[in-house]
Amino acid sequence: MKTPIVNVGILTEQTIYFVLKGAYTENEKSFSGEQHVSFREGKICFHDQLYESLLFIPGSEEASFVIRDVTIGVDFHWERKEDQEFQGALKLLADQEGIVVINQINIENYLISVISSEMSATATKEFLKAHAVISRSWLLAQIEKNTRLTRTEESYQSCYENKDELIRWYDREDHTLFDVCADDHCQRYQGITKASTEIVREVISETSGEILTSDGNICDARFSKCCGGVTEKFESCWEPVPHSYLTTLRDSKQSTYPDLTLETEAIHWIRTAPEAFCHTKDKAILSQVLNNYDQETTDFYRWEVTYSQEQLSELICRKSGRDFGDILDLSPLERGTSGRIQKLRIVGSKQTFTIGKELEIRRTLSESHLYSSAFIVEKQSVTDRVPGQFILKGAGWGHGVGLCQIGAAVMGNSGYTYQQILTHYFKNADIEKRY
Repeated sequence: MKTPIVNVGILTEQTIYFVLKGAYTENEKSFSGEQHVSFREGKICFHDQLYESLLFIPGSEEASFVIRDVTIGVDFHWERKEDQEFQGALKLLADQEGIVVINQINIENYLISVISSEMSATATKEFLKAHAVISRSWLLAQIEKNTRLTRTEESYQSCYENKDELIRWYDREDHTLFDVCADDHCQRYQGITKASTEIVREVISETSGEILTSDGNICDARFSKCCGGVTEKFESCWEPVPHSYLTTLRDSKQSTYPDLTLETEAIHWIRTAPEAFCHTKDKAILSQVLNNYDQETTDFYRWEVTYSQEQLSELICRKSGRDFGDILDLSPLERGTSGRIQKLRIVGSKQTFTIGKELEIRRTLSESHLYSSAFIVEKQSVTDRVPGQFILKGAGWGHGVGLCQIGAAVMGNSGYTYQQILTHYFKNADIEKRY
């Protein structure tokens, strides 16, 4: 098997400014330096000509291109714009909403950027190697899945809605023009903007072609920032298809864990802070895992958010598009094995409605995203059944499925090998060299 090429969606805009650093060819014509394209009549306007698509191919491995004003951290609290530099080919496609910018790049070079973009390039080598294997596995699994769905025209449903509830999850939708996007929806990819180190290049080289497999299939290997002490099952967050390697485990040397699907157990678990690999405030370790903007969040293992009645009712109305009136209660109906809420009933003075899964809940109850859906609700200053204040006390950051990045960083810092890290988080998976 040859090293695959991956198509990464960078952004979609009406006007794109970019710089070709080195010689690039497009339809046998040579270009370099400052360039721009605009969206006109449903097509790409470049040098006063209209095109359906453009493909700029680098003349050498050293050539690179810069895209101006790329938005990173879409919908997160640290969302911002920055210029980003990429290697490989630059593809531009005319779509209904504007011009789609796609980077075509060798998967191993892509992974050098992902490892440097997802976390600090100064993390321990074993942790970086573990992350290289799961990032490679996840990417190849997505490409394989997209190919299968496209080839068979297999239906894919990611939303169930009736008059009483909305259950939605966010996974492959919208990615029909490229394999993966460059933001947190898929894997953070910021080209060569993030300065990689020699150790990152060594990590990619030493694990080249290594993936996780289960029963001969490439593992859909997932990861999140902090599981909160117990990992979550795949089907709790995405499509209801169980994966034996994405199941529940205690993020520690201990193997036992409470049944956090029970409300009483979840309340006790979240109120306390049991021992776990990811239960750390060691700044040296956290700085290995987190980029500067991630460190703007200081509480990962246990956190707390407070809303007034006015804040919460306005927020839920705006994010859900439903007027609940005063919010009377936020009631968990179903929890996953990590304590993350899968179904949440919102009780208002005007209506009651149920939402899920975890990301839909996090988006509805925050300007960007709640750290996780593993939370309990405390109501204060209640007058005539109407609380004046809601306190959400929660555990973990992210969906909690698969590898816990902070936990894995602690393991790497404690002397575990990358194989041990992988077998800890993916119990029923094998490490296999595919190319």
